[in-house]
Amino acid sequence: MAETTSSALPETLDTLYDDSSLRGRYDPVRLTAAGSLSVLQLPLAKEVFGHDVQDNEALARVGSGGTSYTDFVTERTKSLFLTQHYELTPTQLRSQLLHIGLAALFVFLQSNVTGPPLAFNSAEVVIPSTLRKDAKDLNALRNKMIRDLSVDGEAAYQLTPNVELFCVAKALLVDAGVLCADGPLVARTARMRINFLHQKMLSEVTGTLQDIVYSDLEELAKALLGGQEASPTSTAEERARFLLERAAIHTHHDFDAKARADLEQAATERGFEFALTGKLGKRTKFQERDISQLVVLARSADQDASGESATTTGEGDSKAKPLAPKNLDLNDDTLLESIAFAKEDDQQKMEKSMTIQDESSLPPALASIDPSNQPMLNPLDSSILLALASAITNTSPEHGLTREETLPYATRVLEGGSSNWQIYTQALLVRSRIEGYKSRTVERGVLQMQALVDQVIADTASADSSETADQPTTFLPKPEQSESAPAAERLEYIWTLNFSTRWSLEAELASRWANLGGLRTALEIYERLQMWAEVALCYAATDREDKAKLIVRRQLYEPTNKDVEDENEKFEGPELSPLPANAPRLFCILGDIDKDPAMYERAWEVSNNRYARAQRSLARHYLTTKPPNLEKAEEAYRRSLRINRLNHGAWFALGCVQLELEKWEDAIESFTRTIQLEESDAEAWSNLAAALLRISSSKPTHITSEAIPSSKADDEDSDSETKPEEDPYKHKRDALAALHRAARLKHTDHRIWDNLLTVGASIPAPYTPFKDIIYAQRRVIEILGPKKGEKCIDIPILTMLVDFVVTNYQYEDLFTSTATEGDASHERHLRSGTIPGQLISLFDDCIVPLITHTAPLWLLVARIEQFRQRPSKAFEAHEKAWRAVVAISTQGAFQMGDEKKWMDVVRATERLVRDGYAKYGPMEKEGQDGMPEGEGELVAKDWRFKARSAVRGIMGKGKEFWEDTEGWDRLKELASEVSGS
Repeated sequence: MAETTSSALPETLDTLYDDSSLRGRYDPVRLTAAGSLSVLQLPLAKEVFGHDVQDNEALARVGSGGTSYTDFVTERTKSLFLTQHYELTPTQLRSQLLHIGLAALFVFLQSNVTGPPLAFNSAEVVIPSTLRKDAKDLNALRNKMIRDLSVDGEAAYQLTPNVELFCVAKALLVDAGVLCADGPLVARTARMRINFLHQKMLSEVTGTLQDIVYSDLEELAKALLGGQEASPTSTAEERARFLLERAAIHTHHDFDAKARADLEQAATERGFEFALTGKLGKRTKFQERDISQLVVLARSADQDASGESATTTGEGDSKAKPLAPKNLDLNDDTLLESIAFAKEDDQQKMEKSMTIQDESSLPPALASIDPSNQPMLNPLDSSILLALASAITNTSPEHGLTREETLPYATRVLEGGSSNWQIYTQALLVRSRIEGYKSRTVERGVLQMQALVDQVIADTASADSSETADQPTTFLPKPEQSESAPAAERLEYIWTLNFSTRWSLEAELASRWANLGGLRTALEIYERLQMWAEVALCYAATDREDKAKLIVRRQLYEPTNKDVEDENEKFEGPELSPLPANAPRLFCILGDIDKDPAMYERAWEVSNNRYARAQRSLARHYLTTKPPNLEKAEEAYRRSLRINRLNHGAWFALGCVQLELEKWEDAIESFTRTIQLEESDAEAWSNLAAALLRISSSKPTHITSEAIPSSKADDEDSDSETKPEEDPYKHKRDALAALHRAARLKHTDHRIWDNLLTVGASIPAPYTPFKDIIYAQRRVIEILGPKKGEKCIDIPILTMLVDFVVTNYQYEDLFTSTATEGDASHERHLRSGTIPGQLISLFDDCIVPLITHTAPLWLLVARIEQFRQRPSKAFEAHEKAWRAVVAISTQGAFQMGDEKKWMDVVRATERLVRDGYAKYGPMEKEGQDGMPEGEGELVAKDWRFKARSAVRGIMGKGKEFWEDTEGWDRLKELASEVSGS
């Protein structure tokens, strides 16, 4: 290969570190495939790679496996800054090293993520000839590189193609540490990207890399987005790109809420308008009328009302079909290929349509769009829609949009077309993932993913003969040349997408086949990828644990009889030396199969006490023993969190264990960490409240009232007036606030509302949050009422509420009047926002319609009606309470001789006569507003007759069993009272 000098390279190569106009740019360098090869062939690159090294001893240590090639390149890079380079100035030296690292990174992405195939052999370009004398030496060197990429016990994919490119980029831009110190923004961006790519190459997320990535993200955010002390100097496009990239990182780490916040900000930066709404149309071939269909309407800011892009030239057409992978047809006997939207006239005729965003609230630019012919979007705007679909799909349907509502985001990108090949590919992938959960679309979903995998296999095939010798055949026909695109186009927006590596995409396809029952196809993919852990898990999921165990042991142990070939070999020999890089994970899988905690201990040991999953597995094992060993489980979770402090599930589990151990303060800290990582975890908020309830009020808590949002009801003026400055029940109020957050997140969970009801009622007056209690009881009734009826009503708490209202309020003071001066007529209105108003509404709307046979509830209704100055309603409630007692007690009291039931009937009759008939019967009947009618009509003129009839009826029924008993005598006395004798 011909040597390339710096004079033949782009001008920015030597000015990136010197030109102030470039130093603040986020990502100014875009190298094509040809440009990357030129950079990798620079004399400086050859010197860094070790092609002309004179120190044969150093190369010998690398060749023998004593030193990794990454460390070798790192040390050579550092040494260049200790000696004066004979050709380059310090600025040129830094600039060229930065370009070499970026070129290696771009080429690695091209060969493992995007394609097209490399036109050169990366090993020949990068690795010195003395280290690749034959295929065996080259494979050994690459295996060492891959092994050295393990972090916290998590291993990189063992067959990572062209791994030397990534190692060079990592050595120059991360490990050497000489380019980011006071360097341009692009150097720090590159360091963050390499660490994030490293994270994606591992089997699971690691806390070490996560901390590093987010540390760099914080610095980049200050430079690009500004802050309290500085204003941003970046362009709107750069800010949008950064926000999209950060959202992709959030999504990978399951921080979906943070991702959506960044995506909304990116849309604002771009002036991008979009809305998920409903439009009339037909989805199936047999629909006779149009119904509302979900659709995303979107228009980029650089388009005019006609949909033409401001950047479209006279020679180009914004709707021209771009180069793109093949979009497979649905070919379903029921569903249409795409929604057939109704014409605009038909849309206007239908006023009632199901919309996420009401059509009347749509911006004019979106309202005028034809949903069946939308304009092509700017690539960044397409990335925003795809990122939203990915972030929402990772969220529980209880917390937001379901998968059904995410599909229109991907559909909008596909049907509108995309001017970028990689973005269109990502849209196909997102759609295939969503369609995998519906019976009508699952076939197209898996075949589309298969087509994408085939394309990736073909497009990332390396020029390395060792890889091309055993390339798999494609399931579908090989993509045509017209379906391809140059590397520069594929890589231009790669960091704004939640991209997948070649092997992870194939593994996802295998998982999809396994879920559909195609176990053989899935196993063929896993075995070809040599993902033995996945092969074992696949067998274990189909109840073939013996086969799974054999596969795992083959990777970890020597065969029992080395000299004898036996298909039934159990691999009971000593451990392999060296163990594979993913040994910690394999030991954990073996521990899961055998339920052997010793395997988890071994996984922890071989990872040098860095594999957090081993400790989490140990903790779960301790929790399943009888009795559970809570102390050891707590310590195991703590060890795992020392390695990965951002593991949401581990913090939650630790908090639950600490609740069982009654370590309330520790549980508060654990659940606080949990909600800091995922604010939408309703269970964590509920458990935090449980811990707060159990701490002593004299002890300070880790949660302050500022940390936990207070409920809306707590902010009401009527409640705040009763709160003194010093609140001895502050910890209960904190618990109440936590329960409010949990209830908002999980609005239909009756357990949370019931806990909120109980906690609120446990706070005595004057601190009692009565409005919270009333609303919580309302929600419990709304959720459980249809199934459990009146049993869902908490009678003691309801009694407390009634006692408080009738004792502390006057009904007349609760009204507002519309009377004007000189106007005798007036209209009274009950103030609904007051505590009595809310309680009365609770009785009218929820409790009274639910009561059937519960006398105490009717008695509470009577008290409320008395408070409302409605004696006739109180009279009726007493009668219903008496009938309820009689109905329930009839069999026991009058047929089985149950004295307890008999006395219940006696007491109920006394209460009816004395507290009901005698009290309310002689009263004047009320009007509609609770005021006396003024006509002198009584509630019950015949109340004495009613009372005598009730007493005689009970005495007649009970004469056989209860004559001359205490209860009988009490009824005789009651009869005398109502007869006037």
